[in-house]
Amino acid sequence: MGRITEDLIRRNAEHNDCVIFSLEELSLHQQEIERLEHIDKWCRDLKILYLQNNLIGKIENVSKLKKLEYLNLALNNIEKVENLEGCEGLTKLDLTINFIGELSSIKTLRHNIHLKELFLMGNPCADFDGYRQFVVATLQQLKWLDGKEIERSERIQALQNFPVIEQQIREQEKAYCLKRAKDKEEAQRKLQEDADEGKKERSQPGFDGRWYTDIGAPLPSSVESKDLQAPEIQEGECNRKKVEDEEDDLEFWNKPSLFTPESRLETLRHMEKQRKAQEKLSDKKKKVKPARTLITEDGKALNVNEPKLDFSLKDDEKRKQVVLDLAVYRYLDTSLIDVDVRPTYVRVLVKGKPFQLVLPAEVKPDSSSAKRSQTTGHLVICMPKVDEVITGCPPASKPVASTLDSSRERKTERSRHTEKLEVDPSKHSFPDVANIVQEKKHTPRRVRSEPKITPTEEDPDFEDNPEVPPLI
Repeated sequence: MGRITEDLIRRNAEHNDCVIFSLEELSLHQQEIERLEHIDKWCRDLKILYLQNNLIGKIENVSKLKKLEYLNLALNNIEKVENLEGCEGLTKLDLTINFIGELSSIKTLRHNIHLKELFLMGNPCADFDGYRQFVVATLQQLKWLDGKEIERSERIQALQNFPVIEQQIREQEKAYCLKRAKDKEEAQRKLQEDADEGKKERSQPGFDGRWYTDIGAPLPSSVESKDLQAPEIQEGECNRKKVEDEEDDLEFWNKPSLFTPESRLETLRHMEKQRKAQEKLSDKKKKVKPARTLITEDGKALNVNEPKLDFSLKDDEKRKQVVLDLAVYRYLDTSLIDVDVRPTYVRVLVKGKPFQLVLPAEVKPDSSSAKRSQTTGHLVICMPKVDEVITGCPPASKPVASTLDSSRERKTERSRHTEKLEVDPSKHSFPDVANIVQEKKHTPRRVRSEPKITPTEEDPDFEDNPEVPPLI
């Protein structure tokens, strides 16, 4: 049976980032909850609370929810309206298909002055004569009852006939309470009989777990264990048990029963029992899958692609590395991927499923890197190759033709460069700073004097200006 726990509330509070103290809406329907608890302490700011289709037998622990506006308790085992006086902001209450027989208990809702809608259809009290008039006259703040609007004339008529209707409701309540007490006694007696029958079956002497021969002697333990482990016997036993369970299940559902809180609990227990038996049977049939072999006994790695992913392996000669591009699912969380690079193979675990590939060359695991593409989600693993191993073989002699070609090339290179001659190469000493002016006057280099160009009268651009002094 289910209970209201903090973990359950947090799982149903994803829309509020799993924060429960500021939660305003909570849905706990179809959780097989038997008791209301902890909600008034953990979720004080609740405005909407869904608790339909559970096994709640009593309204309790909600009086501190001052901001609660809508409470849905349909399809439960509630027999009385109570403990809702503290829900000051309650405007809508749904109690459809419960077991409310004490219609006079709705008088406690008079304190909920903001209550506008009430649903009581499907309860035993809804079959009472004068049910609607009694509710309309008792709860004058109501605007809607069972989805139908309450008119002013209907309320006036109900208030006029209220004394007579109230007397009728009390008599019908007494009759229902007597009937309900008998149903409880019958259910308690039946429950006790089922418990006694179960104890009797467990204590009844039967098969003691040993096989006997025709003369009555038990078989040896070795033969017994082999026979017990025979698959034919196990399969026959499972089939027999399955047939018996199906017959019991069919008998349970065909047996007539009253619609009471006890019958609902009995039905739920039966369904839970069938579910556990089915899970136990499936666990027996389930075979343990053998672990996949990744490396043979002689140490040879195998190529394995259990996740069935597309991949490409490239040998990059330019950068001297091996690149593996693995088409991992685009939206797969990276925490579910584990990469292991070895010198001769690479292994990638994708959600526990191994992908292993033997490499064409030896690589360096320490220098390898793995990255994921942000657009495609692919996993790219770059693995640098190991440097070439130097062997002891002598270097091969170069052919004569190659040496001649190289000498020719050297000569041509020398001819291309122009050689510059140095004048007086014997003087390599530094110049004397004291006689630097004299050295400038008497330079050892021979400089060819350029002829001076003097303008002549024959030159068309010559102009004789008497004011200009003659050149010396």
